[in-house]
Amino acid sequence: MNGDTEVAAQAAIELIAVARHFGEVTALQDLTMTVSPGEVVALLGHNGAGKTTTVRLVAGLLAPDEGTVRVRGLDPAVDGPAVRRRLGVLPAAPVVDDRLTGAANLRFAADVFQVPTEGLNARITRALETYDLAERGNERVAGYSTGMRQRLALARVLLPDPEILLLDEPTSALDPVAARQVRRSLTALARERDRTIVLCTHDLAEAEQLADRVIVLEHGRVVADGSPAALAARHGVGGIRLEVAIDHLGVARRHLGALAAGEVETEPGGRLRATGVAREMVPHLVRRLSDDGVAVYELRRLEPTLEDVYLAIHDRERPPSPTPSRGTPSRATSSPNVGSISGPDVGGQR
Repeated sequence: MNGDTEVAAQAAIELIAVARHFGEVTALQDLTMTVSPGEVVALLGHNGAGKTTTVRLVAGLLAPDEGTVRVRGLDPAVDGPAVRRRLGVLPAAPVVDDRLTGAANLRFAADVFQVPTEGLNARITRALETYDLAERGNERVAGYSTGMRQRLALARVLLPDPEILLLDEPTSALDPVAARQVRRSLTALARERDRTIVLCTHDLAEAEQLADRVIVLEHGRVVADGSPAALAARHGVGGIRLEVAIDHLGVARRHLGALAAGEVETEPGGRLRATGVAREMVPHLVRRLSDDGVAVYELRRLEPTLEDVYLAIHDRERPPSPTPSRGTPSRATSSPNVGSISGPDVGGQR
């Protein structure tokens, strides 16, 4: 196998049995996950689930207490500069310099990442236009709105054309039009440029739209991993909407409740809505309703959203509350703030 083939075969990101402690708090415990080249993966989980700590480990801002972290076969804690040359990291708080203009921020990023000077001006102009900043590109960032700063930060991250993107809530500060623009840009990067994207988000609709695969974290452990469709099938969170004659509502509710794993709600006009009805249960429901002479006017299967899937996983697979660590003391030398992926070398500053 030649060198190029070996690189192509390597996982973009790999974590094996990783643990990370902050004093007595266990942020990650036995975390194993792999992201393939060109894949878009959404990391989901409540605040404190371990998403940000995972990203900081991949970026080389933290070292694991136990286990292995690799980015294209390299150890971020040892080969930091080489790893960060492959990464584009967007923290939740935009990393931009208020003293500089928007264009100067991009030029600084180009210098740090050693972007070739040939065609650089056109590249910067195109980046400003892409994120609707061209008219304000020569103004100091101190006068930018929160959304403008977020768009500039994303343009800064993408300017060097990184192989792997680590994005923490990339559209959280954006209006709907700008958010749609960013999502289209990320989709194009993944589909047309074969870039790898790890997306930390609380926007489940965004994750459903962008992600090939979803990884759900709870208390520093992976509790679910798969495509949204696969997770929906695995956790049985499909739904049913049923309309029957008003006089038959009680009988229909009893039969629906017997087959539904979730709640059954009564809606106006003789309608029932139930969650947790597996696809294979629908024929049984129809047979029971028919046997009891229930007049059925409508029966519709409701496909689950990622929110339905996430809530089902959260309710059914949540592990016990974390206990204080008895492992190796943390090697962290900075404040145990796991709520931000920002740091002195985020975005490739070496």
